[in-house]
Amino acid sequence: MGDVRIAAGARILHGAVLSAEDGVVTIGEDSVVMEHALVRGRAGHPAHVGAAVMVGPGAHVNGSTVGDEAFIATNASLFPGSRIGAGAEVRINGVVQVNTVLAPGAVVPIGWVAVGDPAHILPPDRHDEIWAVQRELDFTGTVYGAGAGATMRQIMRQQSAFYGAHAGDTELAPTTD
Repeated sequence: MGDVRIAAGARILHGAVLSAEDGVVTIGEDSVVMEHALVRGRAGHPAHVGAAVMVGPGAHVNGSTVGDEAFIATNASLFPGSRIGAGAEVRINGVVQVNTVLAPGAVVPIGWVAVGDPAHILPPDRHDEIWAVQRELDFTGTVYGAGAGATMRQIMRQQSAFYGAHAGDTELAPTTD
């Protein structure tokens, strides 16, 4: 839905969602977005998947730029403002945090977290080190457009209004020609 552009040879498999209601989504030539993956463009952070990229089942590409020939494995999560270099790999359940830059050819191992610019790649059990970098990346502002002091109630009221924008839409009757 929205401003989605899919290049020649790209394939979007069953159950995948390309959501450009809030920002542009582009899928490069010969890329494959597998079952139940989500590619979401964000205001200020379009989602761009380069050429010859594999986006695995259940992957979450949210406002991220993915370079050519990258591999985004099953259930990987890429957050807004992240940039994945050409030929990089984010393996199963890997996470690339907001505003993180992953170098070309870099690998985020299974279940690990990339955070920062340039990316620090850390195992999930090193939460304190991850948080020390992540807290400076403005997650709340990047993802929700909210200030650092925003409460969950304020953030969710804004999100509810955004996602309810079509609540008053009227279904059109089918036309017969």
